[in-house]
Amino acid sequence: MQTLLSYVNAEWIQPQGRLLAVNNPANHQPIAQVQLGTAADVDAAVAAAVSAFKTYAQSSVAERIHYLEQLRTAYATRLNDIAEAIRLEMGAPRQFALDAQAASGLAHFDSHLNALREFQFSYPQGQSQIVHEPIGVVGLITPWNWPMNQLVVKVLASLAAGCTLILKPSELAPLSATIFAELVDEVGLPQGVFNLLHGDGEGVGQALTHHPQIEMISFTGSTRAGKAITKAAADTIKRVTLELGGKSPNLILDDADLEAAVRQGVLLCMSNSGQSCDAPTRMYVPRELYQTALAIAKTTAESLIVGDPVDPVTNLGPVISQTQYEKIQALIQAGLDEGAHLVCGGLGKPEHLSTELAQGHYVKATIFAGTQTMRIAREEIFGPVLVILPYENEAQLIEFANDSPYGLSAYIASSNRERALNVARQLRVGQVQLNYPEWDLYAPFGGYKQSGNGREYAQWGIQDFLETKAIIG
Repeated sequence: MQTLLSYVNAEWIQPQGRLLAVNNPANHQPIAQVQLGTAADVDAAVAAAVSAFKTYAQSSVAERIHYLEQLRTAYATRLNDIAEAIRLEMGAPRQFALDAQAASGLAHFDSHLNALREFQFSYPQGQSQIVHEPIGVVGLITPWNWPMNQLVVKVLASLAAGCTLILKPSELAPLSATIFAELVDEVGLPQGVFNLLHGDGEGVGQALTHHPQIEMISFTGSTRAGKAITKAAADTIKRVTLELGGKSPNLILDDADLEAAVRQGVLLCMSNSGQSCDAPTRMYVPRELYQTALAIAKTTAESLIVGDPVDPVTNLGPVISQTQYEKIQALIQAGLDEGAHLVCGGLGKPEHLSTELAQGHYVKATIFAGTQTMRIAREEIFGPVLVILPYENEAQLIEFANDSPYGLSAYIASSNRERALNVARQLRVGQVQLNYPEWDLYAPFGGYKQSGNGREYAQWGIQDFLETKAIIG
């Protein structure tokens, strides 16, 4: 047990708020405690960032590249520590925490550095000089489900743009963010450029959103919280970028390799215990192939081992908290109540858990056969729950896929690329992935509709933290 400190104006501080226990989701045992920040702590962090902005905003691209290269080197040396912190704070299986969670942050360093080296901050157009300048002091609010991925894309983009920042990581997963602050301290970023303040949404989050000297909020989290942030930021006309919820459709066309497509779709949905905003959580299959698809999905899901994140055979760890566990259970019950057919999984925890692990927040890998109007087909569950739905023809498939308040991602499985592209162009989402491709760190990431606004990753993220000035004549 240790009390995690915040990092403000290049000093480690103990905020003035209450103590909050940080629990390991695998067994619900406390692993640390964090002292939450207050509005007064936010004022101090903003004052440091405002002062630092005067100089850092004028720094050269070469200077910013140098800082990010130093941070990347430091990050690589602590990769195992970061992965272990993520295992402890969110229950990610150990190898997944290293190969996916921690490694994602390292990969973003490379893509953001490449983007910064090529970014045009000033160029002539007609009789004008177009200049892109840092927007100012920014507040970054990051989630617990991909703690390093989302932290790194926001921090690197804002630093590359020339902004100074106050970072509020999730209070549920503060360990890895604290390590990142240690890296900043180690490489010696200028005083006040990077500030980390632990806190919750009602305290630090609201104070950041209302603060008149913060020019922008970049938030990743729930759609509910995104709406509240947008309303609160309106009084000071802040720029607000949001990466919110999703209910991503997986469109399996009749010419796809059915077994491969269904299997990969199930694995992607269940990965990270279903706690990914872009997870393909509703799978559409041609009606004539529906029963075959359900059988493939059942076999795939039942092969996944839910258990101790330390055990190398574990595929799925726990979900983050008891609150999240109960929400997932309630939606599984809603599926049963509405008459969905339970293909596998269901209510309760896996039966094989030890006495210690039974205190953790484990959810069975669950698959439903359902219909378009059911809650499980429309609401974001954020757990290892997949609903598989039949469709009659391509027109109905596109109608079903777009029939959602969300628009973050979509997936298409097809052996005909031109056909898949034609379908992709009709989907109201920010990303469409054809045949489960490799991760593209240079593709813009963000959503349509209630999945948010703004884009992250590489040059797209840097752009969001810039103002545009025209110097005419």
